[in-house]
Amino acid sequence: MSVLTRAAVFAQAWPIILGQALVPLVGIVDAAVIGHTGDAAALAGVALGATIINLIFWTFGFLRMGVTGFTAQAHGRGDGAEVTATLLRSLVLGGGIGLVLLALGPLIAPLALGIMAAPPDVARDGHGFVAARLFGAPGALAFYAINGWLIGLGRTRLALGVQIVMNGVNIALDLLFVRGFGLGATGVGLGTALAEWSALACGLVACRRILGPDWRAGIAAMERGSLFALAAMKRLVAVNADIMVRTLALLILFTWFTNAGARLGAVPLAANHVLMQFVSISAFVLDGFAYTAEARVGMAVGAGSLPAFRRAVRLTGEFTLAGGALFSALIWLAGDSLVMLITRDPATRAIAAAMLPFCALVPLLGAPGWLLDGIFIGATRGKVLRNAAVAVTLAYLATDWSLRPWGGAGMWIALLSSYVLRALSLAACLPALIASFPASRPPARAAA
Repeated sequence: MSVLTRAAVFAQAWPIILGQALVPLVGIVDAAVIGHTGDAAALAGVALGATIINLIFWTFGFLRMGVTGFTAQAHGRGDGAEVTATLLRSLVLGGGIGLVLLALGPLIAPLALGIMAAPPDVARDGHGFVAARLFGAPGALAFYAINGWLIGLGRTRLALGVQIVMNGVNIALDLLFVRGFGLGATGVGLGTALAEWSALACGLVACRRILGPDWRAGIAAMERGSLFALAAMKRLVAVNADIMVRTLALLILFTWFTNAGARLGAVPLAANHVLMQFVSISAFVLDGFAYTAEARVGMAVGAGSLPAFRRAVRLTGEFTLAGGALFSALIWLAGDSLVMLITRDPATRAIAAAMLPFCALVPLLGAPGWLLDGIFIGATRGKVLRNAAVAVTLAYLATDWSLRPWGGAGMWIALLSSYVLRALSLAACLPALIASFPASRPPARAAA
């Protein structure tokens, strides 16, 4: 392995950063399209519906995260057959789970909204959004697998290309269905679902390009027994089950945060939804460096190189922490203006402005935890991620409960504390990860 440089880290990260920045941008467009109708209930319905879909879909986020780690490690070992097998296994798994969700759609939407105790007008719009989004479940989950595979191989420009297509289709269809056809929250959900199917189609084209013109022959030559070998499937399921629990715990945390806003009323819920778009942008952008850490750490683990691991952690850490400070400053300085661009409702604007200082602290306090997530995902240490996430979520729930008398401020303080605890709990496990590396020679220097 050649020595990793800052230029190489940035070259691998910038396509992810740009692609990830487009993900919350779609959420902002969704909020703006609905927000400019002047209907706070519809905006709150999209907020609740998006939270429900995120909870459902990202429960299976291991289809992206686990695949990145396994792919990077196989690539680091030089095992091309296992790289291809990882893609095929994850596509079958993701598509199958998506079909199950699609079949259960008529039950999921009313059940989830009932649990969230949404007001009737909010529940009506939320139901339309959730039902429409579930139509895209097979495409979305299969694309998770493709995205993780591309990132694990370091083919981030191809991942960016697919992301641009998906988000462009999404924004165009949102505008068409909401402003053109007047479909409201249902139109927003339908536009996103169709965009997810387009992403799957483009992702398959990208995979074919990487596998080369003889991809059919290469797959046909693989023995079915090795492609879906019991040991490999067990390892895939075991690690991914831990990551699934980790993801579910964190989604419960953020769902609780949304529901805490809903308890205060439709306007505070809408205001928090607007502010969380800023959090999403910072998290998604900084995930560009965390994803780079996943790939580079996975390759280092596959090659058994501790020096490569240390360097990957240090260089991606420099970018992540600097980016967190920058985003905090941007939200603090420009947040009020951005809120006014998203919503016209005066009450929503007022509450968002009051909570903005708390929102501005999230990137600064969240960056270390986001990076450490990437490190342990790349190393496929699912149990570490699972245990930390469960502990942090339980601590957050207790903190939020104790701070309820503080209203909106208490909600945000509890959320900020969860980011600090998440970083500390994962950092405590780093020495054990380092100790797991065998003695290895320093990576060879690249030719000048």
